[in-house]
Amino acid sequence: MPSISVIGVSIAIIFFLILHRFLFKKPLYMFIMISWPVLGMIPGLLFVLHRVFDFAVEALENSGLTFPFKGPWFAGMDMLVTVDPANIHYLLNSNFSNFTRGSDFKEVFDAFEDSLLTKDSDAWKNLRKASQVMINHQGYQRFSISTTRSKLKDGLVPFFNHVAEEGTTVDLQDVFWRFAYDTTIVTVTGCDDPRSLSIEMPEIESATALNNIGEGVIYRHAKPRFLWKLQNWIGVGIEKKMTEAGVIFDRVCAEYISANREEIKRSQGISHDHLDGESGDLLTSHMKLDPTKYQLLNPINDKFLRDTIVGFLLAGRDTIASALTWFFWILSENPRVVTKIREEIDSSILPRGSSGQERPSYDDPMEYLEKLVYLHAALCETMRLNPPVPIERMSPVKSDVLPSGHKVEANSKILIFIYALGKMRAIWGEDALEFKPERWISKTGALRHIPSFKFLAFNGGPRSCLGKHIAMIQMKIVVVEILQNYDINVAKGQKIQPENHMILRMKQGLKVTINKRC
Repeated sequence: MPSISVIGVSIAIIFFLILHRFLFKKPLYMFIMISWPVLGMIPGLLFVLHRVFDFAVEALENSGLTFPFKGPWFAGMDMLVTVDPANIHYLLNSNFSNFTRGSDFKEVFDAFEDSLLTKDSDAWKNLRKASQVMINHQGYQRFSISTTRSKLKDGLVPFFNHVAEEGTTVDLQDVFWRFAYDTTIVTVTGCDDPRSLSIEMPEIESATALNNIGEGVIYRHAKPRFLWKLQNWIGVGIEKKMTEAGVIFDRVCAEYISANREEIKRSQGISHDHLDGESGDLLTSHMKLDPTKYQLLNPINDKFLRDTIVGFLLAGRDTIASALTWFFWILSENPRVVTKIREEIDSSILPRGSSGQERPSYDDPMEYLEKLVYLHAALCETMRLNPPVPIERMSPVKSDVLPSGHKVEANSKILIFIYALGKMRAIWGEDALEFKPERWISKTGALRHIPSFKFLAFNGGPRSCLGKHIAMIQMKIVVVEILQNYDINVAKGQKIQPENHMILRMKQGLKVTINKRC
């Protein structure tokens, strides 16, 4: 009976919100943000849950770029939501040492417990330092680029050709998710391409498991802690799916780890003296870490290696797939940008990718790709409006006062709403909602530097994305291949809106047809 009463009260409050909106023509956010006794702002949140990202844009723009969200009493859902650049700089740079992921974050992301994603303090510093060496190493960079090119040749191009010949409609979001999954599996583990992107479009068990883990993490953010903990203990709903997904990844990762150990034994024996310059994939590089050089790490521990695999898979697959999906949708709305990018490609001495001409070596891709300034700007502009990771979460170690004047208690939750940050007129000007790659280019034609507290797609400060450089290269290679050889036609009548997810995905996907260019 108590639960029925709560539902009844919630329905009454929602009816009240609709009535006041209709009668008094007040901005809806003013009523949504009312904090009710016991329930806090949850009734209003339920009212806009289907469009919570866009509602956050309205609420933040009309509340001075920062507002406190109040959850139900004793549910642990209170948080401060901000897009104030001064706050962001304070959180991520000038007072970084006082803001960590927090213990609650680690619980929510327990599937990645030992990965870089959830680490704090000295453990984070050591793991980040080691990861930075690996990702910046020429061996990994070459391996990553060659893997991307190989997947284009053997996966994306044959698939696009098949779809063009058949005249069928496909979900481009699913295509990019599969492309990014295959390339990330290879670069992270060094194992064979799982070929989830092929003409057959097979279901890959581990890819589905990764989706279920990501979905479960989002639901944990939207539920009181005691509720998802209870569901996890009982084993029901999405918590059950997460547990089953974890079992799958335990098995799959164990196979990857075992295969790599055998390969290390065959090639040179087990050694942890140094990072092997010839090791391309990240798993092998982690297994060769020197534990005396990078303290608090245990590179022979299977749990550490398993969580590292899952963390890198999530970061590598989802972010690139998300950015490419939104990029091609935005291009469909801005044909002039497509024309300018193609003109830039044609003038950069890059021969057509699938026309049979000899393609230049991409061992040093910057020689060619650095010329694509407008393409780089268009990708950045896409991620400004549609950042792959829409929210960043922080927690203060000690009580503090932000530059905006808001006091934050120790262990409280702070959300940087990156999705809304790129849409604030107070930050980007009156044309903030317009897609304008030109805003990234200086009068001299060079790329304009935009500080991370305004553009946070790759995070900022000490936690800035280690893979930013290689991710931009990979996306440019893919975009050049597609724009040189294909026209992407977005199906009419689709409702394009973001899904409530830890990665910015399109709720219904992106249906397209594909034509080969002459």
